[in-house]
Amino acid sequence: MSPIKISAVIITFNEARNITRCIDSLDGVVDEVVVVDSFSTDKTREICESMGAKFVCHEFEGHIQQKNWAITQASYAYVLSLDADEALSEELKESILAVKENWQADGYSFNRLNNYCGKWIKHGGWYPDRKLRLWDKSKGQWGGRNPHDTFIMKPKTQTKHLKGDLLHYSYYTIEEHRIQANKFARIGAKSYWEHGKKAPLYKVIFSPVVRFVSSYFIQLGFLDGYYGWVIAVISYRETKLKYKLLRASHKTL
Repeated sequence: MSPIKISAVIITFNEARNITRCIDSLDGVVDEVVVVDSFSTDKTREICESMGAKFVCHEFEGHIQQKNWAITQASYAYVLSLDADEALSEELKESILAVKENWQADGYSFNRLNNYCGKWIKHGGWYPDRKLRLWDKSKGQWGGRNPHDTFIMKPKTQTKHLKGDLLHYSYYTIEEHRIQANKFARIGAKSYWEHGKKAPLYKVIFSPVVRFVSSYFIQLGFLDGYYGWVIAVISYRETKLKYKLLRASHKTL
């Protein structure tokens, strides 16, 4: 059996500080790098094109919509989906190369290891953070609720898990995390609204508390020290804002 060919697909917007590391990690592993960009204003395009990536611009309508459209730009049937702030570890590279020689499943998952302000986070629900990111593109599509997309395989498909970590350089500063959490809260509230979700007062009060307790205590976030605490607090605030915005939307009717 001849080795399969893989298209790496990445969506971007102003990712100049991350994209070089991401594309570098794909060298010798994939057969094509496709970058679908939502009209960056920094050096993202120049960097991608200088590294030999296929670069396509497309209007951003949501994480799920953008990733599903990006799949259509892949030349090969087998797709490896990455975000610009992610990179393959050496062990994961070896696992993917082995799969190329002997493809046995419809899709493959692997663990994602998150770097937060320079520290690798191993608790608080942030690890192993399993992701399904390598698949036959005819066997599923992106779904879930924005901004938390997930690849959904068709019924009766088979997936396997690979060794090695997908390295995620999530936030360089706490302020970046705060800003992104507020953005995600607004996107999440809008998605809940569109799906007919309600926000009774008890949800606004108790859901953030449950989120904090789960992250910091049940999922052992305290073992990550100061940043474990910060992550749990920001998770609390994001959840509270999401439900407050959703509740406010219903009150405006």
